[in-house]
Amino acid sequence: MSAPEATRAPPRRARLLSAPNQILAVLCLMYLVLYIDRVNLATLAPKMTAELGLSNTQFGLAVSAFSYPYAFIQLFGGWLSDRLGARRMLLLCGAIVVVATMLIGLVGGLASLIALRVALGFGEGFAFPTATRAMAAWMPPSRWGFAQGVTHAAARVANAIAPPLIVAILAYVSWRGAFVVLGLFSLSWVLLWALVARDNPHEHPGMTKAELDALAVETRSTREKRDIPWWRLARRIAPVTAVDFCYGWTLWVFLTWLPTFFLKNFHLDLAHSALFSSGVLLGGVAGDTVGGIVSDRVLKRTGSLQSARRNLIIVGMIGAFLFLLPVALTKDLKTVAICLSIACFFSELVVAPIWAVPMDIAPRYAATASGMMNFGFGLAGILSPLVFGALLDATGSWTAPFFASIGLLLLGAALSFFMRPDRPFEDTKPG
Repeated sequence: MSAPEATRAPPRRARLLSAPNQILAVLCLMYLVLYIDRVNLATLAPKMTAELGLSNTQFGLAVSAFSYPYAFIQLFGGWLSDRLGARRMLLLCGAIVVVATMLIGLVGGLASLIALRVALGFGEGFAFPTATRAMAAWMPPSRWGFAQGVTHAAARVANAIAPPLIVAILAYVSWRGAFVVLGLFSLSWVLLWALVARDNPHEHPGMTKAELDALAVETRSTREKRDIPWWRLARRIAPVTAVDFCYGWTLWVFLTWLPTFFLKNFHLDLAHSALFSSGVLLGGVAGDTVGGIVSDRVLKRTGSLQSARRNLIIVGMIGAFLFLLPVALTKDLKTVAICLSIACFFSELVVAPIWAVPMDIAPRYAATASGMMNFGFGLAGILSPLVFGALLDATGSWTAPFFASIGLLLLGAALSFFMRPDRPFEDTKPG
């Protein structure tokens, strides 16, 4: 995709309740709900591990079980979304997530917990590549960075509100009942998606000609069945996958261990641990939003995808590296909380540009390419909670697990130079 096309502006006054904005709003709700379902174990961990008799390593294994299907579904889930359309795929995802979340409240031990976390990962595995397919189809290229930033900001809002929300729910029901409540909440976005979504923007009666003309040419014919050039596309996306793995490792540390870190390392109670965790993750909300806005503005001003995507990713990873160092080296609660919040802000600067990169490289195969990229995040989700928990059990210290994350941030910054979003994927050979 050329820089001029990428910077083509939508109509100056976008209608607040336009069909694209409705789609984006429901996708934001989807990201929020799915992340609450994904990270609820972190806040419930002290009560669950005590009742079920789980060690830190076993708890890490249960958390990472989500990512086994999640990671590998990325490799074909995007392809299926490109073939079948976003509407049906996300309705199926939502149904699986609702049922799996509610059933976790019935687990009797490690085996059943792992099984239902696998089911949850299966349901969510299709969701984000499919959502990227929808964004590429419904949003003009000039808003791709913003769309990825605001949806992932909603996910970080979920991360921030999940701890106090769950603590509030626990005031009325047990940890088992909390999963039932969260499962019912997940029905909200599923029902809204069923009402507003279409696979093809041209079939939506609310789309104006100006809005249709602003869409990327490569994504307009959403019903065309294409053969995916798997191996060439995978090789092209591989550097982005590697960078996403490095970013994902650190995010999984935040999502999995923050409440336990504040509770056990600083001897806070569950309510205060939840509040500190929320404060840290609010930094991520700002990072996602700022990253999307800055990426699109840099692209508009410079026409350079390297500057708008790659350079912002590098800034994010180096910033997170610098502010995680004090976390591993000091025991002062105030310093740790502030540095964790700033580190979370910088790490989340990565999200909007890195999710926009597959759209830049291969807009015709946006779901497949983003799924290939997100395989890196899924793989990090398998390894990060398990390795972090094992290091914690082995050393009895939080220092070594944090230093592992710090090293991967530096590696991710270095690997960013190999992504090349400025070089479009040429679909000139048979797949």
